[in-house]
Amino acid sequence: MTETQIEIIEDFAMLDQWQDKYEYIIQLGKELDAIPQDLLKEEDKIKGCQSNVWIVSDFNKEENKVYFKGESDALIVKGLVALVLKVYSGLSPKQIIETEPEFIKSIGLETHLSATRSNGLASMIKQIKHFAIAYNHLNN
Repeated sequence: MTETQIEIIEDFAMLDQWQDKYEYIIQLGKELDAIPQDLLKEEDKIKGCQSNVWIVSDFNKEENKVYFKGESDALIVKGLVALVLKVYSGLSPKQIIETEPEFIKSIGLETHLSATRSNGLASMIKQIKHFAIAYNHLNN
């Protein structure tokens, strides 16, 4: 498990009630740097999400790291985007491929999200891993 995931788990452990955890997720979404509307392209839209979600990637070949930005039109979902980007942005393609999102189960998201939001979260992670696989092939 990555240090970032451990930090996320520790942050959520300080919150007792799920209402507080939801509010924290929403706050993370509000703090996420927005992608300008004119840069939101259909090809960057995540399939399988009930809300509109976009994730864009940028591969820095010199650093061998992938950086992500994300956007959603739903506050709670934008917070989930922020959590996922916190875990995966700034890692190498290989690290992204190898990093399982263990924080989801550890903080209880898998049991406290609706089925559609859980599917959307899985779709976001799947897309991030697809980006990483493509960049890994480019770099080898």
